Amino acid sequence: MNIHEHQAKQILKKYGAVVPEGVFALGVDELIEKAKALKTEKYVLKAQIHAGGRGKAGGVKILNSIEELTLAAKELLGKILITHQTGPEGREVKRLYVEESSNIDKEFYLSCLVDRASSKIAFISSDQGGMDIEEVARNLPEKIITTKVDMGDEISVSDCENIIKIFNLNEDTKKQAITLIKSIYKMFVSTDANMVEVNPLILTKEKKIVCLDAKVNFDSNALFRHPEIVELRDLNEEDPTEIEASKHDLAYIKLDGSIGCMVNGAGLAMATMDIIKLYGKEPANFLDVGGGASKEKVSAALKIILSDKNVKGILINIFGGIMRCDVLAQGVVDAAKEINISVPLVVRLAGTNFKKGKEILDNSGLELISAENLDDAAKKIVEAIK
Repeated sequence: MNIHEHQAKQILKKYGAVVPEGVFALGVDELIEKAKALKTEKYVLKAQIHAGGRGKAGGVKILNSIEELTLAAKELLGKILITHQTGPEGREVKRLYVEESSNIDKEFYLSCLVDRASSKIAFISSDQGGMDIEEVARNLPEKIITTKVDMGDEISVSDCENIIKIFNLNEDTKKQAITLIKSIYKMFVSTDANMVEVNPLILTKEKKIVCLDAKVNFDSNALFRHPEIVELRDLNEEDPTEIEASKHDLAYIKLDGSIGCMVNGAGLAMATMDIIKLYGKEPANFLDVGGGASKEKVSAALKIILSDKNVKGILINIFGGIMRCDVLAQGVVDAAKEINISVPLVVRLAGTNFKKGKEILDNSGLELISAENLDDAAKKIVEAIK
């Protein structure tokens, strides 16, 4: 689960990190009233959306007065920002954040995330802050260091020193940076975060280490332990179909292709997507209905797939273990009775009760194409949508 910058900064501040003072609001009048309390010569106005690249898209502005801030806020609120992370459709700005300006001396990059390959926490640091880290990795890989840390109650000073050595700080600012690393580590572990990114982390001309920007992502599987974080969820920033899928406990991610997929099991779903690409088409989604899905859940999954206007055909690939093929088949039939399935539908069933499942589908009156195996199913759905 992602949260907004202003929310991330408040959490970091709670754990001891230094962030600029700021205020957020959903309306211009409220924002201006709150901004008057800030002690600053210049105001930094930031659009709050769940996407990077806001500055290049006009979503970050530095203003010299309350009057300038008012005009800029009116222009920015409701604007569609298009960045490299939003896609061409962009994202509407529905909340604004204003913070005090900072006197920047140097900019750094700092992040930490779960490194699943090593079962450790990886800190990534660079003296090339304010840039896309992917661009730095591509053009200046020597400017990035990765420090993998064993998970424990706290991070050691030696690990902190390894993380910040690329910043080349003096003794006083080094102490501040070590304190920051310890704060981020504690926050990361305590909140079950997946990623914390500070870009840029700055050294001010007053020789203070400050988190000028912040992005935080949390492990959705651990949110039941953190109701206070769940309250920060902004449904306006999430895909409506993914929100609907979560209501039915479906693992669904919308993609850009034309073939909708309904599969049970994450590994089988990935294999299904791969073989669709092998035969020259792109999957429209990742959708795992789970091992013990009910017919109601299957019906909801099919409706979600069909709500995507890009879907030109559907491939259902079920290997019945815990999941019974006859339950899947009945869910498909029930959904078809409620909505018009006007695209080709290829079904591959194997495993528990697959014969009963095929009988249900064969006697349903639906126009569907049966497949013997996954390879056969992929060939048939690609051919059917041509």
